[in-house]
Order: sequence, then structure tokens, then C-alpha cells
Amino acid sequence: MSREREDQLQQAIGSLPRLSLASIRPTPLEHLPRLSNELGGPEIYIKRDDLTGLAFGGNKTRMLEFAMADAQAKGAEVIVFGAAVQSNYCRQMAAACARLGLELYLILRPVRPIDHQEVQGNHLLMRLFGAHVTVLSDTDRPRQQEIISETVERLRGEGRNVYRPREDDTVDLDGLAYAESALEIVQQSRDLGIDPAWLYLCALDTTQAGIVLGLRYVESDTKVRGISPFEGWEGRFEEMARIANQGARRAGLDIELGAGDFDNDNSYVGERYGIPTPAGLEAIHLVARTEGLLMDPVYTSKAMSALMDHIRSGKLTKDDGPVVFLHTGGYSALFGYAADVIE
Repeated sequence: MSREREDQLQQAIGSLPRLSLASIRPTPLEHLPRLSNELGGPEIYIKRDDLTGLAFGGNKTRMLEFAMADAQAKGAEVIVFGAAVQSNYCRQMAAACARLGLELYLILRPVRPIDHQEVQGNHLLMRLFGAHVTVLSDTDRPRQQEIISETVERLRGEGRNVYRPREDDTVDLDGLAYAESALEIVQQSRDLGIDPAWLYLCALDTTQAGIVLGLRYVESDTKVRGISPFEGWEGRFEEMARIANQGARRAGLDIELGAGDFDNDNSYVGERYGIPTPAGLEAIHLVARTEGLLMDPVYTSKAMSALMDHIRSGKLTKDDGPVVFLHTGGYSALFGYAADVIE
């Protein structure tokens, strides 16, 4: 690894417009001795991005520091976005907009029948932070995007300055936030005297794009294994490379990645996005009872179930060296899945 390139990456990220939204940064990298012993494989360490602090924290807080700075620079007064009813991005965005005095419209897609029957978990928090929330009648993603676009145009027609995050020309800001997290992991691993062989995370696009960008730029040997929370989408490898390269150009980093630089497994999704899996629920209980840590049923539990499976099946052994698990947060969604988790 190159200390000089670490400094270059830190300076490049530090030169970008940014707001302060996180309570803790850098987040801790902690050993999980009881979970490691229980599984009998490599030593497991956890990067605690669940502790970023904004509205129960999570990986989106880092991203929003850059995205909301871009929104402010463009004079935005209202933000329009949409995702699933229990979206972690929307929860943290609602808190960020409340803190910054920005109006927020959220167009949410239901995932389960209960999403129409109760307001709990992340959905509850979005409303508490004052977002204008619309829950659509079904899970039609293309129609959701059409309604978001119609909302943007309606508000602009009313003379409002509207910002829509994660558009093609700005989505790399989210990725760059995770190039910084990668740099923290490298530096913290060195301080702990460990050399992680693998980094596991639940990711589909920006988080993994940034992690791989950061690790590759500083010439780390740590391999990244993303566990997708979504079924399908074969183009995710090309999209992660596009996001990483766009971010590298924005930050002036002399690196270019290709689809082959990304390892992303969608075989642990289960039935579909947003539906817990038996293995994920086991992971929630095991991590809670060995380490006093919470995983969520949509994202981190599925990635942890993959790590557990890889250890139990012998795909990862003690000889492979330490493994880092990136905790992207999201455990406030547990309250929206109580019946699944308790069963």
C-alpha cells in the first residue's frame, strides 16, 4: 500500500464541497471476538458506519454530506426523491433536510402489504422529520420514477428550485463518500495490526463503487465482496465501474476501473428485495446474542448471512486472515419487521 496515495486520496476528498452531518467520523473498526469464535473461521472485524449518527446513522449519512452540499450550492429549496417505504436513504435524507431547512417530497414504493397498514420504522421517522410522504399503491418502479419526475416538474412550474439526488451526473458523490470509508479502513487496520483479506458489505452500486475505488487507489490487497440486496440487474458491475470512474475524474484521481474489478453476489436476496430470509434472520439473532449488535432484515443481515455461509462451508477459513464487515446501518427498520424478526 502507498502512504503517498493515501494522502492524495484524503486531499482529493477533502477538496470537495461538503456539509457536516455525521456525529462520528471516522467511525470505529471493532473486533468481534465472540462471533468469530462462534463461527470458527477467520477473525471478524466490523466497520461501524451504523454509528454515523444522523437519524440512527448508516451509510447514507456520508453520502448526504456531499449530495446536500451540491444541492445547497445549486440554490435548492426543495428535494424530491423516492425509494422503498423502509428506505434508509430516505430516513437519513429527511433528517438532513430538517437540519438544513429544506423541504422534502418522498415518493415511496410499498414492498409488503403491511406498508399500507402501519407507519413504523424508517417510514415513521421520515414523517416525524417533516417530509411530505406519498406511499404508492404498488411496487411499479418505472411508474414510481415517472411520478417523481412529475413531482419535480410540478414544483419547478410553481417556481421552486428543486434538487433530485442521485442523478447520473451526481451519483458519483455517493461513491466518493465511500472511497473515504475505504481509506479509514486501511488506516485503522494498520493501527490494529491486521491485514484484512476480505471486506464484505451489502451493496449494489454507490457504496461498493466507492469502497473499491478507495482500496484500489491506495493499492490495498483487500478484496471486496458485495452482497446485493436486489435480485437481478446484471448490469450492476458496469454501473459500479461507471460511478467509480466518474468519481475519480471529479476528484482528480488517476485510476480507472472496469466491471471485472467488482465482485457482487445476488444469490442471498431470497424471495426479493425487502423480504427477510431465514438465513438473514438467523444472522440478526446470532450477531445480537454474541456481540450486542443489531443488523437490519433488508440489507446487513443478508450480507452477514453470506459471510456466515462462506465460513461454515469452508469458502473462508482461519488461514485466509481477518475479514472486515462493513455495517451500513439500517437497524431502525427492525421496528417495521418486528413480526418477522421475533418469529
